[in-house]
Amino acid sequence: QVQLVESGGGLVQPGGSLRLSCAVSGFTLDYYTIGWFRQAPGKEREGVSCISRRDGSTYYVDSVKGRFTISRDNAKNTVYLQMNSLKPEDTAVYYCARKRTWFGPACENLGPSDFGSWGQGTQVTVSS
Repeated sequence: QVQLVESGGGLVQPGGSLRLSCAVSGFTLDYYTIGWFRQAPGKEREGVSCISRRDGSTYYVDSVKGRFTISRDNAKNTVYLQMNSLKPEDTAVYYCARKRTWFGPACENLGPSDFGSWGQGTQVTVSS
């Protein structure tokens, strides 16, 4: 059974930091590309970051570049999203997801429909 479980969300003030974790099971992490997405109420789900299985290369949406860092620890079956300098507009439910296949497009060419296994999400609220 493929499972992804997000954790690490919470309430933080603007400028603060959080580290999200995505613990995976049911598959070998280093064989799959993993993405982080977020969705705010009334908004479409958007891609935030992605780490490729192929070479570990990473992708970030422009709005988080320089602030967020994605990484993985294959031995711990966990993908992380370090979130620094948080802004109110970062408020959303954050999801991690597994790419449907172990082959195909690179991270920067992927969208939500390319990911078939999703976690339940963790709430991130940035507010003063």
